[in-house]
Amino acid sequence: MDTKDQIIEVEKEVIEECKQNAKPSTKFNLEEKTLKALEGVANLIKEGKAKNIIILTGAGISTSSGIPDFRSPKTGLYHNLKKYNLPMAEDIFCIEYFEENPEPFFQLVKELYPGKFYPSLSHYFIRLVQEKGLLVRNFTQNIDGLERLAGLDPEYIIESHGAFHTSSCIKCRDQVDTDKVKNEIFNDKIPMCSKCDGLVKPDIVFFGERFPKCDLLIIMGTSLKVQPFASLVSEVRYNVPKLLINLENSFATPSPFLSLSKETKKSNQNRHYCESNCDDGVYALCELLGWREELMKMYNEHIDKMELFEFKGDKKPSSDDEDTKLEKAMKELKVVD
Repeated sequence: MDTKDQIIEVEKEVIEECKQNAKPSTKFNLEEKTLKALEGVANLIKEGKAKNIIILTGAGISTSSGIPDFRSPKTGLYHNLKKYNLPMAEDIFCIEYFEENPEPFFQLVKELYPGKFYPSLSHYFIRLVQEKGLLVRNFTQNIDGLERLAGLDPEYIIESHGAFHTSSCIKCRDQVDTDKVKNEIFNDKIPMCSKCDGLVKPDIVFFGERFPKCDLLIIMGTSLKVQPFASLVSEVRYNVPKLLINLENSFATPSPFLSLSKETKKSNQNRHYCESNCDDGVYALCELLGWREELMKMYNEHIDKMELFEFKGDKKPSSDDEDTKLEKAMKELKVVD
């Protein structure tokens, strides 16, 4: 086997590993009460009573892709930023703090930059709902861009905290070439505006849109604790069915945004909680809907077409600042200096 063939074999191995990591871990092995909640929602869709679905998503849909969430005690992104001694972890997204000390933000950005991760099964579920003609909008807290990578039409995506595909100067608001910003970030430089010498950052900010009407709200992978995203739930009428797929029951947590009306009992009757990670939850829901084969076909075909991320800057990104498995193999083959 020549060098080129060896590299191809290593690439295949890494891609297969990524695919396996993103597949459901329990394969429909959920508790009876969880399945019962999913069955109720599946019946609404099958009976044609849910034709306008809005999906709210948080960090939980991307954890199986290898992206840590923000608040896990030992692995969360906020935990990894302790060395910067932030007054509060959330200050990393505070514009005043960024202007004084941009370095922590750009260290976080290196961990999350699109191109290092593959979409999860949950991302493809959202795309499948779109292709079924049932999706009204996907409001996402995430800034990883995996919805776009999974093939979801950008028209349906509302990136509530912004995204990486555009970058701007915070001083003069001039748009800056995203590839230039990316190269500087991965070479441990602070991007600066060539026109006014102001700080440049990816457009990760909150923006709003009038909440469209829906007859089913699906919430996945979010604790609904971060504002203003959490308040979106209150935009939906109390009698609209709501499905939460999450390891933590946000419905059970007292919140003014979950008290959707005075008719609390009726409101509670329309809340369905699936205690599960997101991939297992959508896999089980698709099984009940008869969509499982379509979901897995879409997922496998799309992942197979993806190429491994190759960064062309002076320094290649790595989630743990060590060589990736592919890079190590290529070094052994004397392909990479």
